[in-house]
Amino acid sequence: MVPRPVVAVMLLYPLTDKSQESTIGEVQEGSDLYFIKQTIGNACGTIAIVHALANNKDKIQFMEEKSFSKFLSDSFSLTPEERAILLEKDEGMGAAHEDSAQEGQTQAPDRDEHVNTHFIAFICQNDQLYELDGGKDGPVHHGTSSNETLMEDAVEVVKKFMERDPDELNFTLMALVNSE
Repeated sequence: MVPRPVVAVMLLYPLTDKSQESTIGEVQEGSDLYFIKQTIGNACGTIAIVHALANNKDKIQFMEEKSFSKFLSDSFSLTPEERAILLEKDEGMGAAHEDSAQEGQTQAPDRDEHVNTHFIAFICQNDQLYELDGGKDGPVHHGTSSNETLMEDAVEVVKKFMERDPDELNFTLMALVNSE
């Protein structure tokens, strides 16, 4: 059972020829969502977390003295590309990324190492479900959703990812919940 309310869902999925050739959903132009391009190698997990947190800043209290809060404040009015440049140069966010990468059970890959999995985030905003993938040109719209049904709606999209690659088993979901 997943605690409620769910404010974001992150998906780790296998990068395959099929996933690269056959996209699910369409990029929505002119969105007011917080979106950042991924320009740092093997930082998709960090980008997914940034997307999940930044698009829920009204539901999450950030500690003002922390690197993420400063980065978010400094980058909010920038374009996705400008945010990426700022992230590349932000030493505090770089240190936070390195610290969290070292806490995992497996060794984090080098920035330039080829990996065969990718993290993305799903969020609900204005009763719409969006996929946020820093490797794409913008948010991908996946239809209607709600704060109450975000988990179930994201799972329906994830099923399409799995149907596209039925021989792959390496799919992992993680929910960001508001503990209120």
